[in-house]
This record gives sequence, C-alpha cells and structure tokens, in this order.
Amino acid sequence: MLSARSVPVIQTTLPAVGASLTSITERFYQRLFEERPELLRNLFNRTNQVNGSQREALAGAVAAFATLLVERPDERPDAILSRIAHKHVSLGITADMYPLVGRHLLAAVAEVLGGAVTPEVAAAWDEVYWLMANALIAAEARLYAAADVADGDVWRQMIVTSRIEESADAVSLVLSPTGGRPTRPFRPGQYVSVRVELPDGARQIRQYSLSTAPGRDTWRITVKRERAADGTVPDGEVSCWLHRYAKEGYVLDVSLPSGDLLLPEAGSPLLLASAGIGITPMLSMLDHLVRTASTRPVTVVHADRGPDHHVRRAEQTDLAGRLPRADVHFWYENDAHHVTGPQVHAGRTALDRLDIARDTTAYLCGPLPFMREVRGQLLARGLHPSAIHYEVFGPDLWLSK
Repeated sequence: MLSARSVPVIQTTLPAVGASLTSITERFYQRLFEERPELLRNLFNRTNQVNGSQREALAGAVAAFATLLVERPDERPDAILSRIAHKHVSLGITADMYPLVGRHLLAAVAEVLGGAVTPEVAAAWDEVYWLMANALIAAEARLYAAADVADGDVWRQMIVTSRIEESADAVSLVLSPTGGRPTRPFRPGQYVSVRVELPDGARQIRQYSLSTAPGRDTWRITVKRERAADGTVPDGEVSCWLHRYAKEGYVLDVSLPSGDLLLPEAGSPLLLASAGIGITPMLSMLDHLVRTASTRPVTVVHADRGPDHHVRRAEQTDLAGRLPRADVHFWYENDAHHVTGPQVHAGRTALDRLDIARDTTAYLCGPLPFMREVRGQLLARGLHPSAIHYEVFGPDLWLSK
C-alpha cells in the first residue's frame, strides 16, 4: 500500500508518466544495456528489444500496478505479479537484479520528464517501484523454495531423446534428464525455458509450454519456427536454432517448470480454447484430465489457419474422445471442407454455437487478438472475468492495450 504522502503525488503524475512510459522504458533499456551489455546477449530476448514488445509489456505492467495502487489500494495486485514472478523464476532472476533495474528505471523517468520530476515526485515513484520489486522478490523466493532450489538455480541439462516433425514450421522435442535422474514435477499448463548458445556466442532464452501431463519419464515441448512477417525484425533466433540443431542426442539447458496457468481442482466445467501453437498447454491439461479419469464437462476449442497447420490434431481429438463429457470444436480459416466431422467449422471462432455453462472456468492460449475476441464472447455469455485465464507466448502485452 502506498504511503499517504505518495498517493496524491502518484494520482497527479500518473497521466503524464503513463503517456510517456514507452519512451521511459525505451530509455531504461538503453541505460541498462550500456552498463550491462551481457544482459542483452544472455538474458533479454533480443528480438523483442528490436520490435519494441518488451518495452511495451514493461510499460503496461508498471502502469497497471501504479493505477491499482491509487484506485484500489485495498486490493493485492496478485494477478499482475504472479505472471511476472513465474517468468522471472524461469529465467533464474535473483533479488540482486532489482536495485540495478530500479536505478536505471527511475533515472529514465527523470530524463524523459525532465523538470517535472521534483524530489517529491521521484520519491513517490521510487516507492511505487520498490513496492512492486519487493512483492516480486518475495513471490520469487517462495517459488524457488517450493522447488527446493537456491534462488536462481533453475538450469538443468536434458537430452533430446526424440524429435517429431509436426509441420513445415513446428517440431516437437521429447526431453529426458541426463544422468538417469527423474523428471521434475510440474502442473498442467506450465512451461520451461530453453537456453541455447547462438553462433555469435550469445546465450538466448525462450519459453515453451510442456505439452504432456506430469508424472511421465520425459517432457515434451513443441517449437514453432518464428519467421519475420515483414523483414523489420530477424527470424526467431532460438526457434530457428532448435529447428536446425536440436536433433536426437543433443543436450539442452532447460529450466525448472514455471507458469501460473493452472487447472483448478474443483469439478466445475472447463473451456480449453487455443489457436495455433497455443495448443501446447491445452494438450498438457487434456492429457492430465485423461490420466486422472476426470468426469467434469470439458469444451475443447481450437482455431487455426487450416487443418495442415493444426499441430497434434489427432492427439487432441483422441484425448478429448477419452473424456466422457468432452465437446470438441475446430475452426479453420482455410480448407475446413477438407476435414469431415460436425465439430469442424469454417471461419473465425464463434462461441455462440456452443453450450457453455456460466460457471465454466476458461483457459485461453494463442495470439493476442484471438484471446481478446474469445474473452469478449465469454464475457457476453455471462462468465465472470475472474474465471477467464490466459497464457501469452512472449511479452505479456495484454495490459498495454
């Protein structure tokens, strides 16, 4: 909770800071990488720095946190912080990073806003930053303790034991721990980070959802090769590297599982809605429901460009078919007529055709426009906002739009 003296200062300056946050975060990253260039090479996603999405995501998170502090001071911003904390743990972030980040972020605020940043304003925004930072430090410490590892000690070596070419741009990698160790436990819907050394020596990190249920001797991730749409940013550095080099027998650096897209234990109806490569956490959830002999109602929705782009379609269909109360619907923008079955629809996802109970808990994963559209349809159907959960691949831009 903000101190009484800082509340009016933040209320007064939030519009100006919010309007300039993209410029502030751009200057922040410039300052940070000037002092610590190895962070850009070995921690931050270089592609997201080029396209600006990381700056936009940081700006959105800071604005949402500050707004919540002044408009709803009695509420804990757990949803915002949980997602960030899990991402930080998947990267091995430790508490000693926060003073460095805070110093450059607040200096960037002063540089961009100039004389408007009086000592009083600087002190108030310093308080906002450390409220957020200390909450994240505490949340991350709890996650490390729950995993029974020292803070930041998340990396383990795993060997590629199988490689499956799913489509022209998607490959699945089955991973086993080296040294005969068992796989770590995880929750359906969680992800891991994969760290690779690129030709220029940089060690870049990306996150990939685990796409099978926990409790198996192996893990599986599915990697979509990211291609630049217009040439303004490079092709995906890590995804292209994995497509080219991650053959059977290759050893990868893989983090402990993270992520807060978790199935509830209660037996309420579920909606698992995905698009494109967003199918991967939904496969883990479906596999878990099958392995635990779930009898809860489950509506499975998937949207894709066409049947040929629908990764692991047969597996998704098979898993849903083994649940006694599952209803499956696929939407294809192209070539829907090539697939038989009453559950196949042409065009974009339209949930008005489905029987969705108002007490349904929904899980969404896919491109942001897809998730926003589906969320809007679910709200219109009477679902409470707290019952709709999502996973974003890459920087979380939901809060910045």
